[in-house]
Amino acid sequence: MSKINPNEQYSILLQAIVQLFGAAILLLMANMIDIQKSAFAALLFIPVLILLIEGLTEKGSINKAFHSFGSILYISLPIAMLMLMREKSLVLPLGLILLIWINDTMAYIVGSFIGKTPFSKISPKKTWEGTVGGAILTIIAAAIWGFYSPYYNMQDWIVLSLCASVAGTLGDLLESKLKRLAEVKDSGSFMPGHGGALDRFDSLLVATPFAFCYSYLFMDPLSIHIF
Repeated sequence: MSKINPNEQYSILLQAIVQLFGAAILLLMANMIDIQKSAFAALLFIPVLILLIEGLTEKGSINKAFHSFGSILYISLPIAMLMLMREKSLVLPLGLILLIWINDTMAYIVGSFIGKTPFSKISPKKTWEGTVGGAILTIIAAAIWGFYSPYYNMQDWIVLSLCASVAGTLGDLLESKLKRLAEVKDSGSFMPGHGGALDRFDSLLVATPFAFCYSYLFMDPLSIHIF
């Protein structure tokens, strides 16, 4: 797999198109803007426009175009799906975030005590014991919550806990792989000491599409009353 150059320069036009397209996806999927079919078709032409700009300009490259597509798919779509889950029920995105936090915490604790077998070369600090232990404890926590909670049933929460533990762990590995390809320690400088801001959301970005598909296929809309 080819390396990613974090210092590679992208044209201002390409950056603007990618950011506007990502923002449009968020607004569309969150039903914050109304758009006709003709305008929607024009919006779908934007990826082709990105490919043409980078493929035909003198300093452009096909790799830059696909990197731009990847940024949209990796970040904008999962966030938009999270917003759509919020429309179905506020408890869904909150529950998913909580389950990911439980999985990360339990995996770290279990791995610190009994972790010996490396899980992946991508992230040497992860162990099989910690990963499996974190997943099991997350499923148990979700089952207990599902048994007593008035919001959805135990089966739903167990499936969401699997999304958080399995897909969330893979999301963490994916982000570590991207940093390795770019040969950088942190994904950014916004949150120094935490691996960059992307490190706080890497599990959520990959777990969300799985949780979104399950929730929209098998879970009914449900209002939550905090006060």
